[in-house]
Amino acid sequence: MFLKLFFSSLGVYGLYRILRLLYEEYNSPLKYLPGPKSAHWIFGNMKGIWNAENSVLHEQWTREYGSTLKYKGLFGLTRLYTTDTKALNHFLSSYNYRKPEQVRYTLSRIVGPGVLITEGDVHKQQRRILNPAFGAPQVREVTGIFVEKSIELRDVWAAQIAQSGSARLDVLSWLSRATLDIIGLAGFNYNFNSLASEQQTALGEAFATTFRAGFIMNPVRMLQTVIPAFRFIRTDLDRVMEKSQAVMRTIGLQLLEDSKREMVQNGSFEKGHSRDLLSLLVRANTSKDLPSHQRLSDEDVLAQVPTFLVAGHETTSTATTWALFALTQNVAAQTRLRNELLTLSTDNPTMDELNALPYLDCVVRETLRIHAPVPSTLRVAAQDDVVPLAHPFTDIHGNVHETLEIKKGQTIMIPILAMNRDPAIWGPNSMEFVPERWLESSISTPIPGVWGHMLSFLGGPRSCIGYRFSLVEMKALLFTLVRAFEFELAIPASDLGKKSAVVQRPIIKSDPAAGNQMPLLIRPYGGH
Repeated sequence: MFLKLFFSSLGVYGLYRILRLLYEEYNSPLKYLPGPKSAHWIFGNMKGIWNAENSVLHEQWTREYGSTLKYKGLFGLTRLYTTDTKALNHFLSSYNYRKPEQVRYTLSRIVGPGVLITEGDVHKQQRRILNPAFGAPQVREVTGIFVEKSIELRDVWAAQIAQSGSARLDVLSWLSRATLDIIGLAGFNYNFNSLASEQQTALGEAFATTFRAGFIMNPVRMLQTVIPAFRFIRTDLDRVMEKSQAVMRTIGLQLLEDSKREMVQNGSFEKGHSRDLLSLLVRANTSKDLPSHQRLSDEDVLAQVPTFLVAGHETTSTATTWALFALTQNVAAQTRLRNELLTLSTDNPTMDELNALPYLDCVVRETLRIHAPVPSTLRVAAQDDVVPLAHPFTDIHGNVHETLEIKKGQTIMIPILAMNRDPAIWGPNSMEFVPERWLESSISTPIPGVWGHMLSFLGGPRSCIGYRFSLVEMKALLFTLVRAFEFELAIPASDLGKKSAVVQRPIIKSDPAAGNQMPLLIRPYGGH
């Protein structure tokens, strides 16, 4: 009797949600926006987006319908898409535009209630305490870890090609190991030892399991994502994730206690390994200058451990992978970069020495422009709003609008990659990897990004807090590897594709079942 009543109530609730969504769609001020027709009554335009390369379909729609348009998401719900820089600045600069609840739910299953998930005052509180750990002085202190692990990776590759003189290696998987080791040591003084051993540590295995499981989609998971009432259903996938998260929590608690104990014993963070991000976070959180009501709980501090892992591991390894790929497609750039790197007589550069290499900086900037690891993100309006536009749009009835009316609950796509390669901003060669563009003049664009006049690290209060960390880490890896090796793509460039699950990773089109990979032919550099 209880189950019958429960499922009847669930059915009524589901019907109510559907009717409410249909009512909101019918009354949406965006229904007169231009845009493509829905391709499917359930999937809308999403199948076409999933099957296309990142941003390609959206860029095609922009050419057809203008800079501000609509398309259909799941269940035919309207999504706003715009490349209008004034509108994007408005969306990114306000806490009134938040990550959609379904995105927050999916991410929270992986990283918990960390700074990637929280909103409003809670996010401001976490961000305020985290900021000191990601400043330039702190990144300078851990640059030695970046270089040390880069050299270890270089030596592993050198050993693999010693006998034959060259080797075909999946650089994506190797760079993923290296960045995991780096974030372990620099993040919370934990040695994953991924480069030196095939055997994963307990934390490494738990994180990998949670990360993989978090993005597996099946009918139940899709319902749980969209309709919270279904989240009471526990699947085998949930049990696997819960077990892995329990391991992550146990180890995280130990790391947190170690950081606290060292602070009490030393009374200072000036020596030893206590420059790691977790220790700096503990110090900032217990500062005498911080009122007690503004401090994070142990649970909130603990939530940053998987957050550090996700944000500091996958993005940098993916970006560096695309940098090496780009250099295989522009051999002149690879040669020019290597020649510059060899002007330094040390294998152990400091952060300041890395940042003083102009062409290395150009290569990093151009990689993050055209191969932004995260190609797009979503926001949802927390209240009704009127959005200013730099470029008025014409609706399907021919009426011109200088502002955009947004209703509470409206989903907005933030087109990171499309903005980074918009020919109206970057010129006719916007789709090409041209590092020299950053040498020609002081580039300034209207894109509201926190770094590099692009959207790779977003902008506003939710911009990437660890962008300095990522940039120097990427430079250290490229410095060490490009000095030592020559790189060539091991497959035809036309056979390489991109697929996104949080970050856009490479796949081989002729062998998608093999998963994400970037096969490069690697040879020792003859002049070194």
